[in-house]
Amino acid sequence: MKKTAKILLSLLLLVNPMLFAQDAKMADTMRAEGKIYVVVAVILVIFIGLIAFLVSTDRKVSNLEKRLK
Repeated sequence: MKKTAKILLSLLLLVNPMLFAQDAKMADTMRAEGKIYVVVAVILVIFIGLIAFLVSTDRKVSNLEKRLK
C-alpha cells in the first residue's frame, strides 16, 4: 500500500509542472465567446449526477446491511 502511494505521489509531482506549462489560448477564446460557461455547466451536471448516484448506492448498501443484521 505504501509503495503504490509513493509511486502515485511521484507521478503526480512529475505531471504537475507539465500541466501548468500549457498554453491557455483555447481557454481564453472559450471565455471570450462565453462557451466556457457551457463547459462548466456540463461538468457540474455530471459531477452532481455522480454524487447523487453514490449517495443512492450508499443508502441501498446501508439498507442491505441492516437487513442482514
